[in-house]
Amino acid sequence: MSIQGDIASIGECMVEMAPAADGLYRQGFAGDTLNTAWYLRALTSADKRAVRYVSAVGTDALSERMVDFLTGNGIDASHLARIAQRTVGLYLITLAGAERSFTYWRKDAAARLLANDLPRLEAALAGVGLVYFSGITLAILEPADRARLFQALAGLRQRGCEVVFDPNIRPRLWPDAATMAAATIDGYRAASIALPTFPDEAALYGDRSMRDTADRIAALGVREIVVKNGADPALVRAPGVDDFVPVAPSGQPVDTTGAGDSFNGGYLAGRIADRSPVAAAELGHKVAARVICVRGALADMPSLADLRVE
Repeated sequence: MSIQGDIASIGECMVEMAPAADGLYRQGFAGDTLNTAWYLRALTSADKRAVRYVSAVGTDALSERMVDFLTGNGIDASHLARIAQRTVGLYLITLAGAERSFTYWRKDAAARLLANDLPRLEAALAGVGLVYFSGITLAILEPADRARLFQALAGLRQRGCEVVFDPNIRPRLWPDAATMAAATIDGYRAASIALPTFPDEAALYGDRSMRDTADRIAALGVREIVVKNGADPALVRAPGVDDFVPVAPSGQPVDTTGAGDSFNGGYLAGRIADRSPVAAAELGHKVAARVICVRGALADMPSLADLRVE
C-alpha cells in the first residue's frame, strides 16, 4: 500500500496522569489517536513523510507544553487549531494488575471544536496520503461538527487518500447506544481500512464471531479490516486474505494502556512500507507486546528502533 503525502491523525491529545512509585502520578501526554501517531512516527522515516496531529488546543501554558511535547518528538503540530478560553483534557489511569481503567476531565477541551470550521480542517488535511481517526474523535464532537469531519474525509477519499477508522467504542462518551452505533457505522462508511475490536463490536452489534464482524464491516464498503481480540489472534480480512494472526510473545505485562493504539500504529506502518496485511498485523502485535511492558500509553521511540520499517 504505497501512499503519497503525509500521514495525519485526527483526534484528542490529553494530559495523562499515570501511576508511578509510592502512590504518585507521572504527567505525560497521550490519547488514542495521538498514541497511534506516536508509533507511526517511531516506525517510519521522518525524511519520507511527516506525521501530522490534527486537533485543537487552547492558548494557555498547558496547551503550549503539549505542543512542545509533540514537536519535540517529531510529530508535526503546525496544523493544530488554537482556541482561546479553552484548554486540553486530562485523564487519570487506575491499574488493577496490568489492566487499566480511566477517569476523564474533558468538558472544556479545545479538541471538542477541532471540526467546527470546515475550511480550517480541510487546510489541516491538505496533501495527506493517509488519515486516521477513531470513535473517540467522533464522540467528542457535536453532531454538526461530526458531519463536517465526514465531509472532509469524503473529499480526501475521493482524491485517493487512505482513510483509516478504529471505532474504539467507549459507551460513556455517548448519550445512548443507538447514537453510538449509528455514528460508528458512519465511521465505517467513511473508511477504506478499519481496525475494530471484537468484544466491543459483539457487545454493540451482536456479532457472534470475528468473521461476522468482518462481514458486517465489509458490507459497508471497507476494503481492508483487522479485527483485534486482545491477547487472542487478530483476523485480517483484505482482498485475497482471510487469516488469523497470533499475538507476539511479550514480557511480563505491567500496563495495557495504548495496546490497541500501538497495534494500529505498527499495522499501518507495515502497510505503508508495502508489507502484506498479514505481515503488517504481525508487526502490530510485536509493537503492542513491547508497549504493554511499560507504564503509560507511550513507549520510548528509541526502544522500537529495531522494528522500524523505513
